[in-house]
Amino acid sequence: MDTISMISTWEFAALAAAAALVGFSKTAVSGANTVSLAVFAAVLPARESTGVLLPILIVGDTIAVLTYRRHTHWPTLWRLFPAVAAGVAAGAVFMLWADDGAVRVSIGTILLLMAGVTMWRRRQSLEDRPAPEDTLSLKGRVKARSYGVLGGFTTMVANAGGPVMSLYLLSAGFRKLGFLGTSAWFFLIVNISKVPLSVGLGLISARSLLLDALLVLFVLPGAVVGKLCADRINQTVFERLVIGATILGGLQLLLR
Repeated sequence: MDTISMISTWEFAALAAAAALVGFSKTAVSGANTVSLAVFAAVLPARESTGVLLPILIVGDTIAVLTYRRHTHWPTLWRLFPAVAAGVAAGAVFMLWADDGAVRVSIGTILLLMAGVTMWRRRQSLEDRPAPEDTLSLKGRVKARSYGVLGGFTTMVANAGGPVMSLYLLSAGFRKLGFLGTSAWFFLIVNISKVPLSVGLGLISARSLLLDALLVLFVLPGAVVGKLCADRINQTVFERLVIGATILGGLQLLLR
């Protein structure tokens, strides 16, 4: 990864801010790290950016698990994991042949789709939102498998499974703490399982880990700020900013 050694001071500052946002998103607003994804893919070659970002996400996931581990709903996770594994496998096959251009277009498209999903979710008021479904019913199982496959594919290709899983957990009726605790364990397990695949695909190397060693120093401060803001943040304003930045990042990658 020769590109990594050529990062300028301003580019490193942008990556550091994106790493801090990863920590913030893991303890406050799940899915906000789509902005981090856009920053990493803009500064680094798109294909390499997924490998550099993965260890940073794992550090953020670990902090989130330590913070919200008591609120995890394991039955939901066990129902999701088989479908997620299928999605991750499909994503790994895609990454096996995809060049940087294909990955860049894929990430940009996924970001725009995820922004669209998030806007659709926000348009549903609390009163209009359907009642939580029985996840053991046929419809509930089909829904879990569909979201699981899509979440696994998007997280393998672009580390962008957050909005997909956020939408699923919200539709399943999770309240704030249960949402954060369940998603924390979900992404920690899934992201760790992606490491061998990412190493095999050449996305993670000794050089990329050196950059990670510097960037992870910014994850903890972001997580601390997120925990302090979790109960005070104006969710509506922040989500609008996240959506806007995600759309701009996706368009930037597609038009690059």
